[in-house]
Amino acid sequence: MTSWYNETLHSQWGQHFSIDKILFEDKTEHFDLIIFENSQFGRVMALDGAIQTTEADEFVYHEMLTHVPLFAHGNAKDVLIVGGGDGGILREVCKHPVESVTMVEIDPMVIKLSQEFFPKHSAGSFNDPRLDLVIEDAAVFMAEDKKLYDIIIVDSTDPEGPGAVLFSTEFYGNCSKRLAEDGILVNQNGVPFLQPAELTATHTRLIGIFNDAHFYTAAVPTYAGGLMTLGWASNNTTFRNVPLATLEQRFANSGLKTNYYTPACHQASFSLPAFILRLMEKAL
Repeated sequence: MTSWYNETLHSQWGQHFSIDKILFEDKTEHFDLIIFENSQFGRVMALDGAIQTTEADEFVYHEMLTHVPLFAHGNAKDVLIVGGGDGGILREVCKHPVESVTMVEIDPMVIKLSQEFFPKHSAGSFNDPRLDLVIEDAAVFMAEDKKLYDIIIVDSTDPEGPGAVLFSTEFYGNCSKRLAEDGILVNQNGVPFLQPAELTATHTRLIGIFNDAHFYTAAVPTYAGGLMTLGWASNNTTFRNVPLATLEQRFANSGLKTNYYTPACHQASFSLPAFILRLMEKAL
């Protein structure tokens, strides 16, 4: 008889995955964590009832949360990753000629299990000499850190439990203090069709801190419910509107081979559907 994993992220709607084999199931210091195999998506990780990543479609999320800010900036040297214990963001950042990557993860068990069960996510990037790995609560780190970063990527869980503080006004304010003059902050911001209040709340907080606050989108199959939004914030108002020809040149010069990201997709991802624009207007 087939067993199923039922996602419980939303109270009135859900999705389920057939479980071919459970590889790990236990409670870490911070999360209820399960890793299992599914014939369609490969290995799947879920934390506290919410799907976090799968082998089959991780490239969508990781490429868009990484390459959009890095190619928009064009000359990033120092990058900070908040969360991202599975290593996917780190893998993509390390494909760029940055000088340093600081990664702050609250739960070392997530890193350990990801390296064991999802080795392709990090693809050896935890051994990159540019990496400074910090095991700490990111909210505490951001309040105390003194370094400036060109790019801050917040790859967090949803705004519940340990991840809630990473969506707060105080946290975004501390991020702004840690950004270089021409820095960019991006974060995962859920699926607005099912989590509309999350988008409006984030926009309310960001527009009070940054000169330019917006969202861009990506279609991630396992983050079901429609387009996923990724938050964008910077004090440089030109980064969100880099000409396509410039993006194409930067991408060509990088030599990167991607599965989702393209310069045209980058530019188009900032064109938002009307219902998302209305959610943003509620914050004004």
